[in-house]
Amino acid sequence: MNRSNQLFGLERQIGHDFANKALLTQALTHRSFNGANNERLEFLGDGVLNFIIASQLYAKFPKLDEGDLSRLRAHLVKEPTLSEVATALNIGEVLRLGEGELKSAGWRRPSVLADALEAIIGAVFLDAGFDAAQAVVIGLFTPLIEKIDPKAIGKDPKSMLQEYLQSKKIDVPVYEVLAIEGEAHCQVFRVECRVPKFNMTTQGEGSSRRAAEQEAAKLAYAQITA
Repeated sequence: MNRSNQLFGLERQIGHDFANKALLTQALTHRSFNGANNERLEFLGDGVLNFIIASQLYAKFPKLDEGDLSRLRAHLVKEPTLSEVATALNIGEVLRLGEGELKSAGWRRPSVLADALEAIIGAVFLDAGFDAAQAVVIGLFTPLIEKIDPKAIGKDPKSMLQEYLQSKKIDVPVYEVLAIEGEAHCQVFRVECRVPKFNMTTQGEGSSRRAAEQEAAKLAYAQITA
Protein backbone atom coordinates (compact mmCIF):
# COMPACT_ATOMS: atom_id res chain seq x y z
CA MET A 1 0.00 0.00 0.00
CA ASN A 2 1.44 3.39 -0.98
CA ARG A 3 1.72 6.26 1.47
CA SER A 4 -1.25 8.24 0.17
CA ASN A 5 -3.51 5.24 0.65
CA GLN A 6 -2.10 4.70 4.14
CA LEU A 7 -2.81 8.31 5.07
CA PHE A 8 -6.32 8.02 3.65
CA GLY A 9 -6.84 4.92 5.73
CA LEU A 10 -5.65 6.74 8.85
CA GLU A 11 -8.03 9.63 8.17
CA ARG A 12 -10.91 7.18 7.92
CA GLN A 13 -9.92 5.49 11.17
CA ILE A 14 -9.79 8.70 13.17
CA GLY A 15 -12.88 10.06 11.43
CA HIS A 16 -11.42 13.25 10.03
CA ASP A 17 -10.63 14.22 6.42
CA PHE A 18 -7.92 16.87 6.52
CA ALA A 19 -8.53 19.97 4.41
CA ASN A 20 -4.84 20.81 4.90
CA LYS A 21 -3.01 17.54 4.29
CA ALA A 22 0.29 19.18 5.21
CA LEU A 23 -0.85 19.29 8.83
CA LEU A 24 -1.27 15.53 8.91
CA THR A 25 2.13 15.05 7.29
CA GLN A 26 3.73 17.32 9.89
CA ALA A 27 1.97 15.47 12.71
CA LEU A 28 3.57 12.26 11.50
CA THR A 29 7.07 13.73 11.14
CA HIS A 30 9.51 12.94 13.94
CA ARG A 31 12.20 15.48 14.84
CA SER A 32 14.84 13.09 13.48
CA PHE A 33 13.42 13.59 9.97
CA ASN A 34 14.41 16.61 7.91
CA GLY A 35 11.74 19.27 7.71
CA ALA A 36 9.01 20.61 10.00
CA ASN A 37 8.47 18.10 12.79
CA ASN A 38 5.54 17.34 15.08
CA GLU A 39 6.83 18.69 18.41
CA ARG A 40 4.75 21.87 18.40
CA LEU A 41 1.66 20.00 17.27
CA GLU A 42 2.26 17.44 20.03
CA PHE A 43 2.36 20.27 22.58
CA LEU A 44 -0.93 21.65 21.28
CA GLY A 45 -2.56 18.25 21.02
CA ASP A 46 -1.58 17.40 24.58
CA GLY A 47 -3.51 20.40 25.87
CA VAL A 48 -6.54 19.71 23.68
CA LEU A 49 -6.59 16.02 24.63
CA ASN A 50 -6.32 16.71 28.36
CA PHE A 51 -9.20 19.17 28.26
CA ILE A 52 -11.51 16.88 26.29
CA ILE A 53 -10.73 13.85 28.45
CA ALA A 54 -11.30 15.94 31.59
CA SER A 55 -14.65 17.09 30.21
CA GLN A 56 -15.73 13.55 29.37
CA LEU A 57 -14.75 12.22 32.80
CA TYR A 58 -16.46 15.13 34.55
CA ALA A 59 -19.72 14.27 32.78
CA LYS A 60 -19.44 10.49 33.23
CA PHE A 61 -18.51 10.47 36.92
CA PRO A 62 -20.51 13.27 38.62
CA LYS A 63 -19.76 11.97 42.12
CA LEU A 64 -15.98 11.72 41.85
CA ASP A 65 -13.87 14.41 43.47
CA GLU A 66 -11.06 16.35 41.81
CA GLY A 67 -8.35 13.96 42.96
CA ASP A 68 -10.05 10.87 41.56
CA LEU A 69 -10.86 12.63 38.28
CA SER A 70 -7.23 13.69 37.94
CA ARG A 71 -6.14 10.12 38.57
CA LEU A 72 -8.43 8.77 35.84
CA ARG A 73 -7.35 11.44 33.38
CA ALA A 74 -3.69 10.69 34.07
CA HIS A 75 -4.34 7.03 33.34
CA LEU A 76 -6.00 7.80 30.00
CA VAL A 77 -3.42 10.29 28.74
CA LYS A 78 -0.29 8.50 29.96
CA GLU A 79 2.25 7.26 27.42
CA PRO A 80 1.37 3.53 27.52
CA THR A 81 -2.33 4.24 26.89
CA LEU A 82 -1.63 6.68 24.07
CA SER A 83 0.85 4.33 22.43
CA GLU A 84 -1.72 1.51 22.55
CA VAL A 85 -4.26 3.71 20.76
CA ALA A 86 -1.61 4.75 18.23
CA THR A 87 -0.63 1.13 17.64
CA ALA A 88 -4.25 0.18 16.99
CA LEU A 89 -4.32 2.92 14.34
CA ASN A 90 -1.06 1.62 12.77
CA ILE A 91 0.45 5.08 13.13
CA GLY A 92 3.93 3.60 13.24
CA GLU A 93 3.57 2.51 9.61
CA VAL A 94 3.15 6.08 8.37
CA LEU A 95 5.63 7.94 10.58
CA ARG A 96 8.43 9.84 8.91
CA LEU A 97 11.62 9.05 10.81
CA GLY A 98 15.28 9.82 10.39
CA GLU A 99 17.79 7.11 9.56
CA GLY A 100 18.84 6.60 13.17
CA GLU A 101 15.26 6.16 14.36
CA LEU A 102 14.53 3.77 11.52
CA LYS A 103 17.52 1.61 12.47
CA SER A 104 16.42 1.51 16.11
CA ALA A 105 12.79 0.68 15.22
CA GLY A 106 11.55 4.07 16.39
CA TRP A 107 8.17 3.40 14.81
CA ARG A 108 7.53 0.94 17.65
CA ARG A 109 8.76 3.14 20.50
CA PRO A 110 5.88 4.05 22.84
CA SER A 111 7.08 7.63 23.36
CA VAL A 112 7.27 8.25 19.60
CA LEU A 113 3.83 6.76 19.01
CA ALA A 114 2.24 8.65 21.91
CA ASP A 115 3.69 11.96 20.73
CA ALA A 116 2.47 11.33 17.18
CA LEU A 117 -1.07 10.64 18.38
CA GLU A 118 -1.14 13.89 20.35
CA ALA A 119 0.30 15.71 17.32
CA ILE A 120 -2.51 14.35 15.16
CA ILE A 121 -5.07 15.67 17.64
CA GLY A 122 -3.34 19.05 17.53
CA ALA A 123 -3.37 18.94 13.75
CA VAL A 124 -7.11 18.21 13.66
CA PHE A 125 -7.69 21.15 15.98
CA LEU A 126 -5.79 23.50 13.66
CA ASP A 127 -7.40 22.02 10.56
CA ALA A 128 -11.03 22.21 11.60
CA GLY A 129 -11.39 23.56 15.14
CA PHE A 130 -12.29 22.30 18.56
CA ASP A 131 -15.47 20.40 17.66
CA ALA A 132 -13.60 18.32 15.09
CA ALA A 133 -10.81 17.55 17.55
CA GLN A 134 -13.37 16.61 20.19
CA ALA A 135 -15.11 14.24 17.80
CA VAL A 136 -11.83 12.50 17.06
CA VAL A 137 -10.89 12.18 20.73
CA ILE A 138 -14.32 10.91 21.71
CA GLY A 139 -14.23 8.36 18.90
CA LEU A 140 -10.82 7.06 19.97
CA PHE A 141 -11.18 7.19 23.75
CA THR A 142 -14.83 6.43 24.49
CA PRO A 143 -14.20 2.65 24.56
CA LEU A 144 -11.46 3.23 27.14
CA ILE A 145 -13.58 5.62 29.20
CA GLU A 146 -16.53 3.23 29.19
CA LYS A 147 -14.57 0.37 30.70
CA ILE A 148 -12.45 2.36 33.14
CA ASP A 149 -12.89 1.40 36.80
CA PRO A 150 -12.41 4.37 39.15
CA LYS A 151 -11.85 2.02 42.08
CA ALA A 152 -9.02 0.16 40.38
CA ILE A 153 -7.04 2.86 38.60
CA GLY A 154 -3.97 3.89 40.55
CA LYS A 155 -4.11 0.98 42.98
CA ASP A 156 -1.50 -1.75 43.07
CA PRO A 157 -2.51 -5.36 42.25
CA LYS A 158 -2.20 -6.59 45.85
CA SER A 159 -4.59 -3.91 47.08
CA MET A 160 -7.02 -4.56 44.24
CA LEU A 161 -7.05 -8.30 44.91
CA GLN A 162 -7.46 -7.90 48.66
CA GLU A 163 -10.25 -5.34 48.35
CA TYR A 164 -12.08 -7.49 45.80
CA LEU A 165 -11.90 -10.59 48.02
CA GLN A 166 -12.97 -8.66 51.09
CA SER A 167 -15.94 -7.21 49.21
CA LYS A 168 -17.04 -10.82 48.56
CA LYS A 169 -16.35 -11.79 52.20
CA ILE A 170 -13.54 -14.12 51.07
CA ASP A 171 -10.36 -14.64 53.06
CA VAL A 172 -7.39 -12.59 51.90
CA PRO A 173 -4.72 -14.34 49.79
CA VAL A 174 -1.65 -16.02 51.21
CA TYR A 175 1.80 -15.20 49.79
CA GLU A 176 4.79 -17.52 50.04
CA VAL A 177 8.32 -17.12 48.75
CA LEU A 178 9.14 -20.21 46.67
CA ALA A 179 12.69 -19.34 45.68
CA ILE A 180 15.35 -16.65 45.72
CA GLU A 181 17.90 -17.01 42.95
CA GLY A 182 20.96 -15.13 41.78
CA GLU A 183 23.69 -13.11 43.44
CA ALA A 184 22.90 -10.67 46.25
CA HIS A 185 23.08 -7.65 43.92
CA CYS A 186 20.76 -9.12 41.28
CA GLN A 187 18.41 -11.52 43.03
CA VAL A 188 15.20 -12.84 41.49
CA PHE A 189 12.34 -13.68 43.83
CA ARG A 190 9.63 -16.18 42.92
CA VAL A 191 6.47 -15.88 45.00
CA GLU A 192 3.23 -17.84 45.08
CA CYS A 193 -0.15 -16.23 45.68
CA ARG A 194 -2.77 -18.65 46.97
CA VAL A 195 -6.50 -17.98 47.23
CA PRO A 196 -7.87 -20.96 49.20
CA LYS A 197 -11.53 -20.19 48.47
CA PHE A 198 -10.97 -20.81 44.75
CA ASN A 199 -8.26 -23.44 45.22
CA MET A 200 -6.15 -21.23 42.97
CA THR A 201 -2.47 -20.38 42.93
CA THR A 202 -0.44 -18.02 40.76
CA GLN A 203 3.26 -17.27 40.66
CA GLY A 204 5.15 -14.06 40.08
CA GLU A 205 8.79 -13.10 39.71
CA GLY A 206 10.57 -9.87 40.48
CA SER A 207 13.75 -8.22 41.70
CA SER A 208 12.23 -7.94 45.19
CA ARG A 209 9.73 -9.87 47.23
CA ARG A 210 7.24 -7.03 46.89
CA ALA A 211 7.58 -6.93 43.10
CA ALA A 212 7.08 -10.70 42.87
CA GLU A 213 4.04 -10.53 45.13
CA GLN A 214 2.54 -7.77 42.99
CA GLU A 215 3.02 -9.82 39.83
CA ALA A 216 1.43 -12.90 41.41
CA ALA A 217 -1.47 -10.79 42.70
CA LYS A 218 -1.99 -9.26 39.28
CA LEU A 219 -2.34 -12.70 37.70
CA ALA A 220 -4.69 -13.87 40.46
CA TYR A 221 -6.91 -10.79 40.13
CA ALA A 222 -7.12 -11.24 36.37
CA GLN A 223 -8.18 -14.88 36.74
CA ILE A 224 -10.74 -14.26 39.46
CA THR A 225 -12.42 -11.32 37.72
CA ALA A 226 -12.27 -12.76 34.20
